[in-house]
Amino acid sequence: MPGTPSTTADVPGAGTQGGHPRRWAVLAVIAVAQLMVVLDATIVNIALPHAQADLGISDADRQWVVTAYTLTFGGLLLLGGRLADYWGRKRAFLVGMVGFALASAVGGLATNGALLFGARALQGVFGALLAPASLALLTVLFTETRERAKAFAVYGAIAGGGSAVGLLLGGVLTEYTSWRWCLLVNIPIAAFALLLALPLVPESRAHGDTRYDVPGALVVTLGLVSLVYGFTRAAEDGWDAAGTLAFIAAGVALLAAFVVIELRSSHPLLPMRILLDRNRGGAYLASTLIGAGLFGAFLFLTFYFQVVLRYTPLEAGLASLPVTAGVLIAAGAASQLLPRVGAKPLMLAGAVLAAAGMVALTQVDVDTSFAAHLLPAQVVLGMGLGFTFVPLSSLALYGVPEHDAGAASATLNATQQVGGSLGTALLNTMYTSAVTGYLATRVPDPGTQVRALVHGYSVAFAWGTGLILLSGLTTLLLIRVRRQDVPTGAPAHLG
Repeated sequence: MPGTPSTTADVPGAGTQGGHPRRWAVLAVIAVAQLMVVLDATIVNIALPHAQADLGISDADRQWVVTAYTLTFGGLLLLGGRLADYWGRKRAFLVGMVGFALASAVGGLATNGALLFGARALQGVFGALLAPASLALLTVLFTETRERAKAFAVYGAIAGGGSAVGLLLGGVLTEYTSWRWCLLVNIPIAAFALLLALPLVPESRAHGDTRYDVPGALVVTLGLVSLVYGFTRAAEDGWDAAGTLAFIAAGVALLAAFVVIELRSSHPLLPMRILLDRNRGGAYLASTLIGAGLFGAFLFLTFYFQVVLRYTPLEAGLASLPVTAGVLIAAGAASQLLPRVGAKPLMLAGAVLAAAGMVALTQVDVDTSFAAHLLPAQVVLGMGLGFTFVPLSSLALYGVPEHDAGAASATLNATQQVGGSLGTALLNTMYTSAVTGYLATRVPDPGTQVRALVHGYSVAFAWGTGLILLSGLTTLLLIRVRRQDVPTGAPAHLG
């Protein structure tokens, strides 16, 4: 149909003997680039306490180091996928990689918070071009079912394990060099991938109508930025301040305008028919809420380790790994259980486990034991994530018509990024307000200051718990799916 991306027909050699003759070498290049993007989601978390102190960033504004990236990445992901299809997937891949490296250089050399925030936003822009181009290249280069499953397994392993690598690498670089190298490290990674990509990666593009929904992309991104800025203003001026209410109202109005634009557009970024399916819409909403509860929680856990418990950056990175271990354990179990019990029971169990892990984190104190308290809390939290996202991904992408597959896949990724952006801003505001309120009623001294921070972290974890429970309620009320409705064979479209 017009405007639908073609697949193997536009890649020389892709249709013969399972795919392009250099496809496995290309997979290695794509894996390196994907690792760079995934690393950046966690490596900066470990570096953030040092970056905040070095650049004089306020507690209210520090969340922009995270949200500037996730907002532009999530808001432009759908447009980036369409640009890659019609502009050329190799071209989009190369431009995305070079742009990501240059933005990383600006961030690594930043002399103030505003420059760092801007660099992180640019990383998100180029990441939104690089990530869908990488997936599209895999799709067109691997045409044989078994080989494609292996390729996506490698891609998925990078996506899953990259966060753990980011925690460790962020700790090593921050402790033994500088927080700046957590961004500058992308330059040699990108240079290595670029040298390999130029001769190895073939060009491919879709044919047909190449119109883009640029107004939709701009409006949804501006709406999300306005919401996050409104949450940030609330931390400084209060929820009833005119500026706070104005930005939040503007954000809501812009998001409503985005829906109108998508309904009227002949080439929408997000076809509303994708969301109107009850199971899929419920999965997207649950993904947004659980992302909102978790991104901010991970940020505060990093600060708790380094500021309160006085862990070094490397120790903080190691101390954060139990979440990843829990995810890996539960994801493997969920893959086996999905065909037997179905998606909904696993998602509900995952929400309960994740909320239980978060509740345990609300009980942290100035001297909480890692082995007795923090370790099991993180493992349970990670297991909740694993049991949630495996069935959620299958449910969100199952039964999508071929011409909507790319949009549905990108939307799943975008919901997690957008949810994380909004959640980080909201939880940071609640944290700041809690600390201010605690200090206002007590005599200021060093011990009171530390207890105020711990109180703020506990409040942020409590709000994260509420968002996760809300995602479970969404699953309970909106999703109506039978066990046999969820695929159990080869992976569907991955985002």
